[in-house]
Amino acid sequence: MTESFRHGGEYESYDGYGNPQQGAPQHASSPVNPEWPPPPAQPPVQQVMAEPAHAPAPKKRSRGPLALLAAVAIVAAAIGGGTAYAFQELTGNDTVATSSTSTNVVPAGKKGDVATIAAAVSPSVVEISATLSNGSSTGSGVIITSGGEIVTNNHVISGASSIKVTTSSGKSYTAKVVGTDSKKDLALIKLEGASGLKAATLGNSDGVQVGDTVVAIGSPEGLSGTVTSGIVSALNRDVTVSTDEGQNQGQGGGDGRWPFSFGGQQFNGDTGSSTTTYKAIQTDASLNPGNSGGALIDAAGDIIGINSAMYSASSQSSSGSSDAGSVGLGFAIPINTVKSDLATLRAGGTDT
Repeated sequence: MTESFRHGGEYESYDGYGNPQQGAPQHASSPVNPEWPPPPAQPPVQQVMAEPAHAPAPKKRSRGPLALLAAVAIVAAAIGGGTAYAFQELTGNDTVATSSTSTNVVPAGKKGDVATIAAAVSPSVVEISATLSNGSSTGSGVIITSGGEIVTNNHVISGASSIKVTTSSGKSYTAKVVGTDSKKDLALIKLEGASGLKAATLGNSDGVQVGDTVVAIGSPEGLSGTVTSGIVSALNRDVTVSTDEGQNQGQGGGDGRWPFSFGGQQFNGDTGSSTTTYKAIQTDASLNPGNSGGALIDAAGDIIGINSAMYSASSQSSSGSSDAGSVGLGFAIPINTVKSDLATLRAGGTDT
């Protein structure tokens, strides 16, 4: 006796004892009708198709961090290659441009060209006129931020009741003293209502060598924007200047000469009993009364010093400061000294 049962969508044959009938393969298609039982094709197809659909998902997730890293790299490259001006616009008007954060002030092909240097840096050098209780003082200054911060010599503005600054374009501003450091003969002033000014790029005075080409820009005898050139004559000269306000009218109050000493000798008069000594860059670029506080610039257009003292062979005479001419013996405060003192000056300086 043979019995047939349907199991899982298929028929199976058994003999009378419940054993599968031989000759009837289990789960096999009928030899008579190949379509019976129906082939289970659809579920496997769905599984096979489902696996590729889920396989790319982890790859998509892994591309996210890679894309983010690429974006960060692009931003980093953009910041690294940006100009000092762009950096100032992003971080505010009080950012100082340095040679490490700026593109070249002077194109590589024009390095050392005095005309190119003068054109690039002159807009960053100003004339300073200070009104004193016993006269007036005329000097120069260097714009270090687009918002109008200016570095100059302390002896240019010390004791001033009012300060007027004139830019290379002829525009005039009133300035206030932010901080002074008589021990380094430095001062920081700030223009009122100024913005968008061209800030100079501060270089690295530690890299200066004797014989390097330099350019000086300032306002000798009130002649703003005067450009002279020369070389670095010596480094680390011990220059001694007065810290007495009574001496600080030298840039126009007397014969126009600012007294200083080095090597145990006095120049341009007596420095008095209250003095300070600093290390200076010596240059033969022509400096005259009024150059104090102006820029000493290297071949790349970066500021490497603030002109502070010059020797004049002339003695005081009735004809005034016109006889106090340069003999190629000038001194500048290294710009690294200025940079290291800038936070102190912004906080009011050491004389407050």
